[in-house]
Order: sequence, then C-alpha cells, then structure tokens
Amino acid sequence: MRVILCGSRDQEPQAEQMSTLAQEFYHFNLFLQVVNNLRILDSEAVEDVLEIFKSLLKRAIGPRTPTLDYISNKTEVLFILLKGYENHEVALKSGLLLRECIRYEPLAKIILKPPQFYDFFTYLEMPTHEIVSDVFSTFKDLLTRHKALCSCFLEENYQQFFSRYKGLMDSSNGFIKKQSVKLLGELLLNRHNFVMMTRYINNPENLKLVMNLLRDKDDEVQFEAFHVFKIFVANPNKAQAIFDVLEKDKNKLLDLINQFHTHRTEDEQFNDEKNYLIAQIQEL
Repeated sequence: MRVILCGSRDQEPQAEQMSTLAQEFYHFNLFLQVVNNLRILDSEAVEDVLEIFKSLLKRAIGPRTPTLDYISNKTEVLFILLKGYENHEVALKSGLLLRECIRYEPLAKIILKPPQFYDFFTYLEMPTHEIVSDVFSTFKDLLTRHKALCSCFLEENYQQFFSRYKGLMDSSNGFIKKQSVKLLGELLLNRHNFVMMTRYINNPENLKLVMNLLRDKDDEVQFEAFHVFKIFVANPNKAQAIFDVLEKDKNKLLDLINQFHTHRTEDEQFNDEKNYLIAQIQEL
C-alpha cells in the first residue's frame, strides 16, 4: 500500500493505482479504522501509516483535495487523534498523525475551535514529560502555522484563551512555563496578531505577570520573559495604566535589568536590548 501511494526508490507512484487505492480508503472509511487501532501498530507500521497519510493528504485533482474534503466531513478522525493524548499507549502515535493533518488549514481550522481546542490545556498538565512535550509541539503548530487563521482565533477567543494561557505561564512544570513564555513572545511579535498584541500589552495585569517572571528561579524562564517584557517597554503608545506600573517600579526595574544575566557578555543583541530598555525606563 505504501509503495502504491508513495512509490519506492525504483518506482514512481502510478496515478491510476493511487486513485483506485485512495477511493478504497474513502469508501471503506480506512482512516477511521487506522486511527481507532493505533494501539496495535508498532513503530514501523506507524511510520508506514504516516507516509500514507502524507501522500493522501496532499493528493489533489485540479482544485479539488479529496482527502481534505473527506476528513473535513469525517471530523471524528481528527477528534480521535486529539483524544489519543489521553492514552499513553497511543499518545505519541496520535500526535504524529495529528500534526501531519494540521499542516493543512481546513483541518487545522476544525481543531482550532472551542471547545475541543481547550482540551490541550488539560493535556499539558499530564505527568509524562514525553507526552507533554508532544502535546506542546502540536499546540504550538496550531497557533503559529496558519497565520491569518490563528490571528482570527486569538482575536475572537482572546479572553478565554489568555485566562487559560496564564495557567501555563504559572505552571509548576518548568518545561511548560519556559515554552509558554517563549511562545507568547512569538505570538506577540507576529505581525498578523497586531490587534491581539495591542490588547495584551496594554493590560497592566499582563505586565505584572511578566515582571514576576523576570525574577523566576529558572534562568531560561527569566530570559524568555525578558523578550516579552521588552515589547511592553518598547511600545510607543503605552496605556496610562502600563506607564503607571513601570513608573512606580522604575528604580527596582533599573536595578533588576542592570544585573540581569550579566554572564551573557558575548550576546551582543541581548546586551543592546538591555541598554535600550534601561534608557527607556530611565526616561519614564
């Protein structure tokens, strides 16, 4: 099956054979059968399944994308993969296939909606690091791959999303805390997210959260928080509430930034940014 759909070293896939086999996949709901039986597949079989998924997902006939259309109508394929994170036996297999699916915007759009999207916040609290790391990879892909789609999602679901996201930045799991602060910086700096970014950096509670993270016990969390903090400070149109917080803590901030990660002597960009922030805070 893999050879028919993907070809081999010695043979290119044959369009007619591919078409016939793809129709069998659709007709017999083989996608559903596969995702429902990931538990019994070994790693080699999962690799074959991944290559088959890749070949079928990118299949196009003119402007038509039959596999994307099929899964868009059989959304349980995606939801079974998402729910796979609840079972440690299939979690990593599910994540592998789910990330391949969400490379395509029509399928990402199905997952990037309440309430199913918010299951990620539950899965990110799981105790197994390997699974949590995989969940975060999928979570990040959903929020960064399709820029315009993600921008609309964040604008329309701002309050609910960031009330849950704050929990990730307060997490007792150092990996989740660091990665969520880093991802926040990426989201804020993405030009597609300008409306969301403006709203976020004009909220004094968000500024206070980031300022606390500058003092986190983990150096890496501090460093990622620094890159978020500079967005607040560099904003030329600060809300009065933001200005007030910065001015109130001006001296403490100057002391903190002056002593911040002084061991990074060879990181010229970081030190330039430090000097810029110090100058901006001094002018308050």
